[in-house]
Amino acid sequence: MSRRVTATIDLGALRRNLARIGERCPQSRVMAVVKADGYGHGLERVARALAAADAFGVASIADGERIRAIGLDNRVVVLSGIDEPGDLALMRQYRLEPVIHHQQQLAWLEADPDRRPLPVWLKADTGMHRLGFAPDQVQAAYRRLAALPQIAGRIQLMSHFARSDEFGQATTADQIGQFQAAIDGLPGPVSLANSAAILGWPASHRDWLRAGGLLYGVSVVAGRSGADFGFEPAMTLSARVVAIRQLRAGDAVGYGGAWTCPQDMAIGVVAIGYGDGYPRLARAGTPVHLHGRPAAIVGRVSMDLLTIDLRGHPQAAVGNEVMLWGPGLPVETIGEGAGTLGYELICGMTRRVDFIEIDQGS
Repeated sequence: MSRRVTATIDLGALRRNLARIGERCPQSRVMAVVKADGYGHGLERVARALAAADAFGVASIADGERIRAIGLDNRVVVLSGIDEPGDLALMRQYRLEPVIHHQQQLAWLEADPDRRPLPVWLKADTGMHRLGFAPDQVQAAYRRLAALPQIAGRIQLMSHFARSDEFGQATTADQIGQFQAAIDGLPGPVSLANSAAILGWPASHRDWLRAGGLLYGVSVVAGRSGADFGFEPAMTLSARVVAIRQLRAGDAVGYGGAWTCPQDMAIGVVAIGYGDGYPRLARAGTPVHLHGRPAAIVGRVSMDLLTIDLRGHPQAAVGNEVMLWGPGLPVETIGEGAGTLGYELICGMTRRVDFIEIDQGS
């Protein structure tokens, strides 16, 4: 194969990350969030690897259907709930649990003639201002749900944090307080903590955790990688050197001539670009690894190619593998260099990337 960009997914890292979350929060059950195609790692492979999770969190009914199609019986929570009345039949068919977060969903449930049991989650908006009932509406919404004969078991209660990645910021503590006041006297299991809150807000570790990025070894805490907290990156992105050029001082490299050679030097041309999902806005100086040692991007990232500085790599040759992110080179670092999050990068691999599964430490 003349051109190969590879995303190597370590199933063992996924399992170990799940175990580490359980060790941090032994009193809580873990909902493994596998939306966005398993954060870009592949929904089915991730779900199989994380089959020990107490539940899966997904963004759509279609995701839940995919989990059932591979034979997994874990609870599956559809975080956006139902989008139209017909979704209720699909929820029952695939044994999915909707999150109820607005008045129209309540009305659809009340008008539903099917009385077969359906577990539900009730979401309060405590400051994210995206989905959920306002705090002063939560009690009434709960009573309406509790009055329905088809609601199975206890109603589960949840909210979502807006700034939990900022450990010194008061907003998350305020949201916890608002949530507690909103659900005062209401029975039912509680879920508050997302990945950042698992790390930084022990008061949010209630009955259920909703673990997303941490499962994949990625942090959203500014200046900190998942590895800094003891989690392993599950994805390694790599490509190959396809050409080496000997350039002179003053030669401009790439579109726009934005970077020029400060001296006579070699550059390597690597067969990966934004057409594969590598960020176009990655700045010159963004690190890569060649032979396990640092090198850096020079010039602009183009659709199919990027260029790297080979000073310090006199043995570099065509065909050498270049790691774009992975163990020892956090995707969060690349995200910072491109003005975005590591989450966006791992979710952004395109169809021309080859995915390979390994199971380190199995």
